[in-house]
Amino acid sequence: MPNSSAYRPNFEHHKTGYHMPRPGFSICVCPDIQLTKNYINSLLQENPAPEGAWEKHVYWSDEGLPPVFWENLTLQGLFASPKVLMIRNAQNLPIDAWRKLSTSLGQYNPLAWVIIFLEAPYDRGKPKIPAAIKKLPCWKLAETKAWIWQSAGLTERAMRGFIEQWAAQNHIQIEPKIVHALSQVLPQDASAAKNELEKLALAAGDARIIADEHIKDISHDADMDIFAFINALQSGKTPDKVWNKVLSSQAAGDAMIFSFLAMLLREARILWQLYAGETVRLPSGIVQQKKRLATNLGPVRLSKIWDLALEAEMGIKTGERKPEQAMEILVAGLLALFSPKK
Repeated sequence: MPNSSAYRPNFEHHKTGYHMPRPGFSICVCPDIQLTKNYINSLLQENPAPEGAWEKHVYWSDEGLPPVFWENLTLQGLFASPKVLMIRNAQNLPIDAWRKLSTSLGQYNPLAWVIIFLEAPYDRGKPKIPAAIKKLPCWKLAETKAWIWQSAGLTERAMRGFIEQWAAQNHIQIEPKIVHALSQVLPQDASAAKNELEKLALAAGDARIIADEHIKDISHDADMDIFAFINALQSGKTPDKVWNKVLSSQAAGDAMIFSFLAMLLREARILWQLYAGETVRLPSGIVQQKKRLATNLGPVRLSKIWDLALEAEMGIKTGERKPEQAMEILVAGLLALFSPKK
C-alpha cells in the first residue's frame, strides 16, 4: 500500500494547468441501485464531459478489473473519448485490487471518471465498509473532498423525500399529508416506487395533482399476489398463480427478484401494522382480509418474514448466492414458515 509521502494526488490542477471541473473520482454507498443511478445521472448532468458525451463502461467486481479498465483509466490523447468507469459491488474487490486502484486514482485524468459502487446492505443504519478499504489514501481523500455519497435506501423517512423530488421533477402537486400517506404504502424499492408514482400521475390527468382518492389506484396486483401467496400457504392451499409469478420473477433475474423482495417486505409491514392496530390506507375490503391474516399469523411468524427476505437480499448483494439460489431458499423458508401445522 502506498505510504502518505508517496501518495501525492494531483487533483487541483492537471500537469498542463487544466483545472478540474468535477470530482477526481466518486464513491457511492447505497444498497438500492436505482437510487444510485438517479444520483449518478444528476452528477453527470452537473459535470458534462470535456468534449462530446460521457461513454459509460460497467465493470463487476466478481469478475475482477480487466486490462481494458486500466487502459481506459490512463488513456489520454487526441483520439481518446471521455469515459465513466463504473465498478459495481466494489466491496467484493480483493484488497490488492483496491490498493492498485487507490494508487491509480492519485492522478487526475480529465477523460476518465471512476465511480465506485458499494452496494452491501446497511447494518443498524450504518454502511458496511471493510476497514482495510477505509484506511486507503483514496478513501481518505474522498472523505476530505466530499466525493462520497451515502444512502441507506428508501426507508419510510427517505421515501417522503423521494416522493417530493419525483413530484418536483415531473411537475406534479402532492400535499404533505398525501406524501405521508404514500410513504406508508409505496414499496421501499426505488424502481418499484417510481413505477407506482407514474401510474398515479396518469390517473391524475391534466390536473397534475395527486390527491387522497388516487391512493386507492395504486396497483395491488403484485402485492395482492404475495398476500394471496401467504394466505394460501397459511390455509394449506396450493397458490398456483403466485407460484407461477415467483418462478417468472426468478427467470427474469436480479431486477424482478429485488422487486419481489421489496413487495414482500411491504406486505409484511402492512400485516404488522394491522396486527398492532395501526391505521393503513387501503380499500376497506382488503384491510379486513389482511387484518384477519395478520391475526392468524401472529407476531413471531410475521417478524420472520424480514429475516428471510433480508437473508435473500444480503446473499445476492454480497455475492454469496446467485439470485436463483437465494430465491429458492427464500421460497422454501416461506413454505416452512406459513404451512399449516400438523
